[in-house]
Amino acid sequence: MPYDKDTIYIIGDAQVSVNNPITQQFNAFFIGLVVDTTNHKIIDAGCSSTIPLTSEFVRTIFIGHHMLHFDQVAEEIRRRYHGSSQKALIVAYKDAQKKYKLALNGREVSGYLPSGTV
Repeated sequence: MPYDKDTIYIIGDAQVSVNNPITQQFNAFFIGLVVDTTNHKIIDAGCSSTIPLTSEFVRTIFIGHHMLHFDQVAEEIRRRYHGSSQKALIVAYKDAQKKYKLALNGREVSGYLPSGTV
């Protein structure tokens, strides 16, 4: 899938429990998100997983959501994803959201003002 010039790629990461197969394979849990900066919508997603179906399913959770609306996405993860990495997925999303806000580099966006602005 080709991505528009207004998209950016963000990685979020989180630690997972020692007995999780993802830890044995990757040492951490990662999500990758492609975000359209014109409307802050997530247009593609993937994650580190040991089963391809997991990454495909996680895509369906993220695609179409607004990158700056943490609570809505976290709630959907809690409702739909019942794998052992559920908490790691939420933490990785929060990390990705933090990196996204930094990537915006002070641009004013709807519903969000960078820290330090009044």
